[in-house]
Amino acid sequence: MDTPETRSRDTQERTFCKWLNTKLEANGYPPMSSLVKDLSDGVRLIQLMEIMGDTSLGRYNKNPRMRVQKAENVNKALEFITSRGVKLTNIGPEDIIDGNIKLILGMIWTLILRFTIADISEEGLSAKEGLLLWCQRKTEPYKEVNVQDFSYSWADGLALCALIHCHRPDLLDYEKLDKGDRHGNTRLAFQVAAEHLHIPQLLEVEDLCDSAHPDERSVMTYIANQAQTESRRVEKFAELMQSVWLIRNDYERRVRLLLAALSSIQAQWSSQVFDGTYVDAKSQSAEFTSYKQTTKRTWVTERQDLATLFGHVQTKLKTYGLRDYVPPKGLSLGDLEKKWLELLEAEKERSRGINAQIRLIKEDLRKKFAKIANDFEQKLNSISNELASISGPLEDQQQHIQLIQTRLPALSDALSTVKDAEAECAAANVEENDYTVFTCQDLEFELELVVHAVGKKIVFIDNQIVSRNMTNLTPAQLEEFESTFRYFDKDETNTLHLTEMIAALASLGIVYSEEDMDLIYDQLVEEYGAVTFEAFINLLVEIMEDQTSPDQLREAFRGIAKNKPFLTELDLRIAHLPAASIDYLREAMPTMNAGPGSNGTSSGNGKESAEKDKEKEFDYERFIDEVFFT
Repeated sequence: MDTPETRSRDTQERTFCKWLNTKLEANGYPPMSSLVKDLSDGVRLIQLMEIMGDTSLGRYNKNPRMRVQKAENVNKALEFITSRGVKLTNIGPEDIIDGNIKLILGMIWTLILRFTIADISEEGLSAKEGLLLWCQRKTEPYKEVNVQDFSYSWADGLALCALIHCHRPDLLDYEKLDKGDRHGNTRLAFQVAAEHLHIPQLLEVEDLCDSAHPDERSVMTYIANQAQTESRRVEKFAELMQSVWLIRNDYERRVRLLLAALSSIQAQWSSQVFDGTYVDAKSQSAEFTSYKQTTKRTWVTERQDLATLFGHVQTKLKTYGLRDYVPPKGLSLGDLEKKWLELLEAEKERSRGINAQIRLIKEDLRKKFAKIANDFEQKLNSISNELASISGPLEDQQQHIQLIQTRLPALSDALSTVKDAEAECAAANVEENDYTVFTCQDLEFELELVVHAVGKKIVFIDNQIVSRNMTNLTPAQLEEFESTFRYFDKDETNTLHLTEMIAALASLGIVYSEEDMDLIYDQLVEEYGAVTFEAFINLLVEIMEDQTSPDQLREAFRGIAKNKPFLTELDLRIAHLPAASIDYLREAMPTMNAGPGSNGTSSGNGKESAEKDKEKEFDYERFIDEVFFT
């Protein structure tokens, strides 16, 4: 039955659903179409509570099918609502699951009061009274508007237009409104609010203009959105200006501190004198070094941070069309830059003064260390060049690289001399050296590289010798197997552990049971001491021989036939095949031009027949095609 109560309920259901959808859509969730249906499993209700409460409710059933799962979801949401001090009356999980629209609307209205209208207060009044007072004050200058409630007072659309006009008179001309066109005024207010103020249209024109008693709760929900929009705008501007004020104060305070620090350190350097002793010069040098590594770096960071901070202020102001910030006199970035340049000049002077005092004492130590370090580096470079130029037969290369390896221990001993010289410099506080670019750490690192390169070269040549001796593999196979071995030799020891061997074989399409893999690994270790490159290649050769392909067999026959399209018994005997194998092939292979399925044997017997068999031309190509499945 269409009664005022049912019409009011329908209006509330539509309005509340739209209000909830504004929350969902703003957070990337799809909108609801029915409060009864979409809230029944508790999923949407939990999502809404997480949005409104700006928190996570933890784990829940995202796709509930059973009633108990739905009840758990709804109950979680209701417990969260009550935990926020919202009092719910006469509603439980079963009411939402079963779609009790009256109780559901009551619950949503409670949420609207708590999370929207309650935030709008005027002079400590209740939520409803505060919102009504806010509307009355905003519309007071408009003589045709008399807001006394949230029902009849809004039916002609003028109050809505007045609210918009008092905030943004540029959006509509209130004086030119047809004060008697209630539908047109209401429609205009909804349209302008949605398009320019981003206030969603929660109500229909008919809900206000054609209803004998516009629904109070629906009207309050829509009006509260407008009030929130105004509050948010002022709040946002206040937050902006406050943040700018805080940043400006922080910038000015920190610039003053940094400028004072720069002046203080320069005054300190100017007042310091040398007493002519090495201990004093050493002490002042250490102090200056400490300054560069600690205090100076702090100031460099602070200088950069201040430039960034100043940029943030200007960016914020420009974003909102506000005037640029002009720092007080003496506190601009230009002032700071000028003082910074003075600091750099003072640093140079201080550095020159310290260095002049200790230069004579340190000069001999610098030269001594530089000569040792440079000589050592030349030896390393010589070995590197010699390593790169190794050529010739593999055995000669192997002998050459082994000879180079015998010279490496002497280099390790020579490095200790470099360390001793560096220790002497450190004891005399020598921190710079114009005669060399090397440190002991640099040379130690380069020595490690040379030792590593020699080791890798030895392994490479050894593997190349193994590869060369594998004459029954094609170059492409050798390249594939070698690259596979190197890829899975993670620790570069030229050996494979069990897991590395299994992975390497699997990458080549060779898979055995775990028991067989263990057995193969143990056999290789027993024979070679470890799964070396040679062991790995021999294993693959053995596997390849056990798995002869048609192409491999065809290539073998072609080799015996010396690239003829046929072969004879004589060819087989020259290849030293066993007599039994020759007899089988002579009987099994078809002769040239013989029909399918025929081996072309003659019916004769005796010596004459045997002589004719030797002259037969056997078609090995067709034989292979017939015996292999294609």
